[in-house]
Amino acid sequence: MMRALRPSCRLKKGFYIKVMANTSNVPRRVIMRIELFPQAKDHLAELCARLGMTQVAATSRLVEWFAEQQDVVQAAVLGLYPEDIRAEVAAMILKRMAGEKKK
Repeated sequence: MMRALRPSCRLKKGFYIKVMANTSNVPRRVIMRIELFPQAKDHLAELCARLGMTQVAATSRLVEWFAEQQDVVQAAVLGLYPEDIRAEVAAMILKRMAGEKKK
């Protein structure tokens, strides 16, 4: 049986979790669950093994990058444009991004 750490919260009989105040300057993080098809999970695991990073770190970076993108980029990534104009939309987005970098 694990002894209670102070301060603590009792979860179930015999189980405790340590409650710690966020006293550092590190911003708070939010934990979310995602649902993946097994093949996507396998690809993510392979990518992370190749890059030497955790799946949580890779997924967090992807979500943070995605959230910072313009609406047109988000829509393209999500496949919201009709298939017959996706190539033109992609070319327009790349052209616009290249123009922004020149400034």
